[in-house]
Amino acid sequence: MIVRPIRSEGDYAKALERAEALMAAPTPDERDELEVLQALIEKWDQRQYQWHAPTPVEAIKFRMQQQNLKPRDLESYIGSRARVSEVLSGTRSLTIDMIRALHRHLHIPAEILLGSPAELPKDRMEPSPAALRTLRSFRLMKAKEDAGAFVRRAFGDSSPIPLMRKTRTERTNAKTDLAALEAWCAAAVIKSQQLDVGPPQSGLGMDEARQLAALSCADNGPAQVGAKLAGWGIAFVALPHLPGTFLDGAAMCRADRTPVIALTIRHDRADNFWFTLLHEFCHVTHHLGKDAPIIVDDLDLKGHDAIEQEADTFAQNALVPPNIWRLANSADMTGEGIKDVARKAEVHPSIVAGRWQRTFNDYRRFSKLMVRGEVRQQLGIEAD
Repeated sequence: MIVRPIRSEGDYAKALERAEALMAAPTPDERDELEVLQALIEKWDQRQYQWHAPTPVEAIKFRMQQQNLKPRDLESYIGSRARVSEVLSGTRSLTIDMIRALHRHLHIPAEILLGSPAELPKDRMEPSPAALRTLRSFRLMKAKEDAGAFVRRAFGDSSPIPLMRKTRTERTNAKTDLAALEAWCAAAVIKSQQLDVGPPQSGLGMDEARQLAALSCADNGPAQVGAKLAGWGIAFVALPHLPGTFLDGAAMCRADRTPVIALTIRHDRADNFWFTLLHEFCHVTHHLGKDAPIIVDDLDLKGHDAIEQEADTFAQNALVPPNIWRLANSADMTGEGIKDVARKAEVHPSIVAGRWQRTFNDYRRFSKLMVRGEVRQQLGIEAD
């Protein structure tokens, strides 16, 4: 690591560019380099500019005022309510994951967020005790096997954490415990190895997605998903999320190149299940590859990256094709109208009702059409 003093605007620009690059996935050495760069950038700003440069906290509060955000709106980017309070009061420094999330979601310039040295997290080798207890409850770990050995059994010597950092989208929650997320992905892979899955097929797309959507009409539709996907060479597993993972689903490739769709059923609603399933199906058929072997999603977050927007649109169109959705896209929709649209789309009415609720931000209307508390039971997941 060679870090040179900042003596010109050119040096300053290069330092900012290098600091932003290091934010992506810092190694221990790169963390040291980033801390030095942050100090140099701050010193240059203080020396060159007489005006008061905003602190990271001032910049966050300014953006909150601009966008009419409340502290609770920052929890997806910063963490718990207490952590948000500590950051806004200036008693807690920003971590790299916080900086990355605030830069991506609130578009606060990275150079401002880097204005004071960040608290750089060191990756924990073990999940939290709570996450480890839940992991052991899956009965996939061997006797006396620790989390590290469990992950190696699933992925070999290649830790998925760098891969998840490389391919993380705006749908990766900033407060995610990466060690727990890594362990959950390992559990999904190991559970998928117990399944009888056919050879992977190429050319899967909207036609197959519509076949999946049609299963929603069956009383045991979720229970039929695994066999349907296995016939196309895709393994399907359902596992509860681990504490600290904030996860709805993931798409990944096993070492033998078999694609895996894994869902947590965090929200036990039929409409959420079918949307998440088809969202991950799009990732498997369109996005997984050598450069993106793992994609994880917290669908409570809005995603603006291209692949997340594509997966959202794909899932929506697979469930209710655009020409049919136009019939439901009205604030004056009735319950019978929802059912009629569902018949035309050949999906369960809860899917159309759920999309209408999200579109018009009205979650009371058509609540009797929603199906809750059935998906986990069909897939053998115990209630929280």
